[in-house]
Amino acid sequence: MKFVLAPDSFKGGMTAKEAADAMHAGLKKIFPEAVFEKVPMADGGEGTVQSLVDATEGRIIEKQVTGPLNTPVQAKYGILGDQETAVIEMASASGIQFVDDQTHNPLITTTYGTGELMLDAMAQGIKQIILGIGGSATNDGGAGMAQALGVKLFDQNDQELTFGGGQLGQLNRIDTSDVNPAVAETKIIIASDVTNPLVGPDGASAVFGPQKGATPDMVKTLDANLRHYADIIKRDLQLDLADRAGAGAAGGLGAGLLAFTNSEMQKGIDIVVEYSHLKQRAKGADFVFTGEGGIDFQTKFGKTPYGVAQATKSVVPDAPVIVLAGNVGKGVDSLYDKTAIDAIFPIVPGVTTLEQAIADGPKNLALLAENVGRLINSIN
Repeated sequence: MKFVLAPDSFKGGMTAKEAADAMHAGLKKIFPEAVFEKVPMADGGEGTVQSLVDATEGRIIEKQVTGPLNTPVQAKYGILGDQETAVIEMASASGIQFVDDQTHNPLITTTYGTGELMLDAMAQGIKQIILGIGGSATNDGGAGMAQALGVKLFDQNDQELTFGGGQLGQLNRIDTSDVNPAVAETKIIIASDVTNPLVGPDGASAVFGPQKGATPDMVKTLDANLRHYADIIKRDLQLDLADRAGAGAAGGLGAGLLAFTNSEMQKGIDIVVEYSHLKQRAKGADFVFTGEGGIDFQTKFGKTPYGVAQATKSVVPDAPVIVLAGNVGKGVDSLYDKTAIDAIFPIVPGVTTLEQAIADGPKNLALLAENVGRLINSIN
C-alpha cells in the first residue's frame, strides 16, 4: 500500500515537513510495511521556501539585507535540490512583520531588500527564481526592488528618487542602462494568486494599503503615484501595466517585476506542485493525505489541500484524498468533489486554548492519522 503525505504548514505550530512526519508516525503504526511518499507543500505564501527546500533536499541561504524601513534585517531564501532554482519569499526581506502600529508607513517602506535577495541568488549562478510575493509591508510598485537591481529612477532635477511609494509622484524618467546583466538572463516565476490591477478602486493602494497603515489620504496619494509610475513605465519601457491583472500584488511589486525582469505570473500552488514533483511522486498511490492549519470554503481558491487534491486526482483518480486540519471552518461542503477532496477531519480532540492546540499539534495530528489509518485498515 502506498500513501502520499502532502500537507502545508500548520501556521505557528508545524512546518509542512513536520506535519508530514507526524502523519507518517501515526499511519506507520497501522501500516508498518506501507510505502510513504512525503511531499511538503505550500501555496506560494508563507512557508513556500522551507517546503520546496525540504521537498527537493535543497538548502537555505541567510543574508542581511535592507528591510522595508531601510534598516538591516536578516532574511533567507532557498536553493532547490537541482542547484539551478532559487525560491524567495519577498516577506522575508520586505514583510509586514518588520513594522508595527507605530512604524508602518507605506509612503516610505521599500522592496529594496527583495531585490538584494534576488541579486544574491543570481550571483550564485541561479538562472531561475520562484518569488512568492505575499505579506508585504510595501506600496512602492516594486521600485525599491528595481533600484536594487540597478534601475535608476530620476526626478525632474535628475536626482535619484529615495525609497517608498510616496516618492513615485516625482518620477520623471527611468534609466535601465546599469541594470545587472544577470537580471536579463534569469527567469522570474512570480507566485501569486492576487489578480488586482496596479491602480484604481481594486488596485494595490485602495485594497491593500489600509492593511499596511495607509490612511484614506495616503491611499489617494499612493494610488495617484502608482498611476504616474505606470505612465512613465508605459512611456519609457512600452509596457502598459496600470490595469494588468496581478500587477497590484504586494503593493505593486507585481508591476515592478513585470516591468524590470524576465518574469511571468503563476498560481502559487501550481508552482509548488510542479517543483515538488507531486504528480510523479503520487503515481501508484492508494491514499493521499494533506492538510493545513485551517480549512473552509476559501480553500477552493488556490489553497494547498484543494490544489493537492486536484493534482493527485489527475494521476490517481481513485485514490481518496483525506484532509487533516487544525480547524474546520464554514462552507467545507463545497470542497467535496469527485475530482478533489473526499474527507475532512479536525485534529483537535476537544475544547482547548489556541496555545495548547498549537503545542499539541504534532501529537494530535499523529493520533488522528493513526485513527484514520485504523478505519482504512478495518474497511480493507
